[in-house]
Amino acid sequence: MVFRILRFGLVGLVLVYAAALLATYVNQRYFIFDQYDTDQLRKPGTLAISGSTRVAIPTSDGETLSGWYLPPQEKDGNVFLFFHGKGGGLERKKWRWQRIVKHGAGVLAFSYRGFPGSTGSPSEDGLYEDARSAYRWLAQRHKPEKIILHGLSLGTGVAAKLATEVNAQALVLEAPYTAIVDVAGERHPYIPVSLLLWDQFRTREFIGDVNMPVLIAHGDSDTTIPFSHAQRLFQLAPSPKKLVLMPGSDHNTLVRDGLYPHIWSFLADPAK
Repeated sequence: MVFRILRFGLVGLVLVYAAALLATYVNQRYFIFDQYDTDQLRKPGTLAISGSTRVAIPTSDGETLSGWYLPPQEKDGNVFLFFHGKGGGLERKKWRWQRIVKHGAGVLAFSYRGFPGSTGSPSEDGLYEDARSAYRWLAQRHKPEKIILHGLSLGTGVAAKLATEVNAQALVLEAPYTAIVDVAGERHPYIPVSLLLWDQFRTREFIGDVNMPVLIAHGDSDTTIPFSHAQRLFQLAPSPKKLVLMPGSDHNTLVRDGLYPHIWSFLADPAK
């Protein structure tokens, strides 16, 4: 009787575990990319920068990305190509845009496919193509040596991948990961995420091929991605490079805690 109960209990545990694996596999893109209600997909927010222009960026595979563009104050000034995190929400980053504008720089910020205002559905390969398309759009208007690739969280892998393919002034990685599959594995050690995830964003495998100066900034109180990921990427990145540890900063507080002075200093002298 006891053995029968144990057997049924074991079978139950196996079934529950299998159901959890199936749910993870089926819903994985809802975990990696913040998916929006279908009715909201065509309702992009505003960039909250006076003088910015909404632009439509075509991709080579037929999607259209919603973007916001503000040129630099000087004709040959610096311009950021910004890659947002998994939540998008460009309209909520007004303090970031204000710091860029105050410094006289420009910015092109855009929504990945499947995010508000853009067509399609997100995937790793899709986001890489979005990055190429946004860069092509910006490079038609600005010299590559004036373009700064800036990735935040999810966007760090996208920006780093692009930095292996194009020329630009610098690559800025804000709260980066070695790979999304690494983060998932650390959070869920009992799930074989490396076998389940379609979109793994293995930044650690290609950051060594980046051909521009690299600035990595991370908070030591980051509760989303541990600082150890930034340390590992810094070891793998080519020189010139700089690692900025921001004491007390969490995943989404680096701008508030003084990120941009570090960026301006790095752009002025990457070897310093």
